[in-house]
Amino acid sequence: MEIIGLVAGFCTTASFVPQVVRTWRTRSVADISLRMYLLLCLGVSLWLVYGALVGSVAVLLANSVTLVLAASVLGMKLAFGRKKPAPPPRR
Repeated sequence: MEIIGLVAGFCTTASFVPQVVRTWRTRSVADISLRMYLLLCLGVSLWLVYGALVGSVAVLLANSVTLVLAASVLGMKLAFGRKKPAPPPRR
């Protein structure tokens, strides 16, 4: 059963890689939801605690990597999402 968990964890974790790569390359974060990634990082952190409490290698591995990837997107959202101040109007 642990193998099923490892494969499932790999699949769901790997699904974040294209978003991380695309966000890094384009620096475009306008369509990324800050609230969604905040909530996701919280939930994944709680899964890590759960995995530690029940001693599940699959839960720990998958959610450790997922947290790194999701936190990367969240960090890029915060860093790249800052808008530069508009220049003052010309007279």
